[in-house]
Amino acid sequence: MTVHSQGAATAPQDAPPKSAGRQQTPPTTTGTTPSSPRRGRASLPSGWLPYLLTGPAVLSLATLLLYPLIKNVILSFQKVDKIEFIQRKAPFNGVENYTQLLGDAHFWTVVARTFAFTAANVALIMVIGSLLGILLSRLGTWMRLVLSMALVMAWAMPIVASVTVFQWLFDEQFGVMNWVMRTLGFSGYEQHNWFESGFSTLAIVTVLVVWGSVPFVALNMYAGLTTVGGELYEAARMDGANGWQTFWQVVFPNLKPFFLVTTFLEVIWVFKAFTQVYAMNRGGPDRGSETLPVFAFVEGQSQGHYALAAAISVLTIVMLVIVMSFYFRLILKQEEEQ
Repeated sequence: MTVHSQGAATAPQDAPPKSAGRQQTPPTTTGTTPSSPRRGRASLPSGWLPYLLTGPAVLSLATLLLYPLIKNVILSFQKVDKIEFIQRKAPFNGVENYTQLLGDAHFWTVVARTFAFTAANVALIMVIGSLLGILLSRLGTWMRLVLSMALVMAWAMPIVASVTVFQWLFDEQFGVMNWVMRTLGFSGYEQHNWFESGFSTLAIVTVLVVWGSVPFVALNMYAGLTTVGGELYEAARMDGANGWQTFWQVVFPNLKPFFLVTTFLEVIWVFKAFTQVYAMNRGGPDRGSETLPVFAFVEGQSQGHYALAAAISVLTIVMLVIVMSFYFRLILKQEEEQ
């Protein structure tokens, strides 16, 4: 301290001044100062985050799917055959392509064949896949592993390779199926042509499609069965329920969403199946095994009726949406009940 002439003692100059009657506020240090938000870094609203994350995927789908779909719809209202394609002309002709298709008996034959083919395949896939899924849940660890590996290998096999294998199996001269039928005592299978009619060709394609699609249903069914508690099976056994009653009273109610979604996916996949049908016999013989996707491809690429093929594809999408609307209603109703 320093003493002035008046004799009053004063505080050092570096000491903070004191105000009378007020409590001195201690100086804040860096360690206790609350952190203030950094400037220049704007935070996005939380509601925008999902849209930003899904934006690239939506943009990619719009580029790869939506744009070709719009161009295809526009093409369906134009007249583009081989001559117009060479001259690079695309005059609009209104709904003439749709009128021609709706008045064509062959088109309606293909539509009926496609729906019958889809119904047969989906029914077989769901039944066989569900039974294999139940079998997987009943097997021991090692047998379950072996069967699961076999299902995965069948599922992972490329479609064109599997078509080639089935063509060898049903070959007219060296096919295994002719040898099996002769071994079982059936006559008339000396160099029998399994692809001589559209019905027999689609029957072989059905075997191929079911063989390749059953693993998906079986493995999903097994995964769904693991969520059903064992006490429910025990209660059903105590009530005297047999296997069939246990399935309908215990398994099916608990796995109803699985059956709805899986059936929904299988209908879409089978309805638009193209590679199996076309690679097996090019939609023949005499276009007798064509389904709607193959019909559109043959009309566009083989016959050169590009606008007509576009109209076929648009009608195929419309039919599929109408069929799927019933499944959408079932799924929404199921969600409301839950």
